[in-house]
Amino acid sequence: MKVVAFNGSPKKDGNTACALKIIGEELVNNDIDFEIVQVGDKNIRGCIGCFLCMKNKDEKCALNDEVNDWIQKMKSADGIILGSPVYFSGISGTMKCFLDRAMYVVSANDRMLRHKVGASFVAVRRSGGVTTVNGLNQYITYAEMIMPTSNYWNVIYGAAPGEAENDMEGKQIARILGKNMAWLIKVIDAGKKAIPIPEKEPKERMSFIR
Repeated sequence: MKVVAFNGSPKKDGNTACALKIIGEELVNNDIDFEIVQVGDKNIRGCIGCFLCMKNKDEKCALNDEVNDWIQKMKSADGIILGSPVYFSGISGTMKCFLDRAMYVVSANDRMLRHKVGASFVAVRRSGGVTTVNGLNQYITYAEMIMPTSNYWNVIYGAAPGEAENDMEGKQIARILGKNMAWLIKVIDAGKKAIPIPEKEPKERMSFIR
């Protein structure tokens, strides 16, 4: 079993990464492989609305960059974590570009993240943390993934890189999320053979309205 975390911060070792690593430690302690994919420092453009992913159904975005590699990492994982710093009370721009494109592809290819475990975590200087968590969660629920919880909102505080290490409560939230995520992944894995998977939506169902 494996969890892939996507770091939407341009800082590879910043406060978002700090939280993701804490979650990852708990997953590894529960015999689940863990990987962090660096998104925030890449030159990723947003969705251009070409709808070729809907036409081709080849699990790829027509823009053909790192996003396609990341989509395959999501597909092969049992769990996915979306991490972002807070920019103007929202998701960082590069992370949102990635998620907008990836989720179009996911929807075009039989909802291929359906029933995987998904969670979000953000790093914030002062305010906007819960707003950003909610924004990331929209992608998780849209993909029909299942979310574990922690004992508080999934936010860690810190401005300069490394300051999140001083947020004891934030680190505790990350640890509990990691434990709960590991438990949920194992429960789902154990139940796959015992419980029939619900049928997918009819092909005529419209996923996109613009």
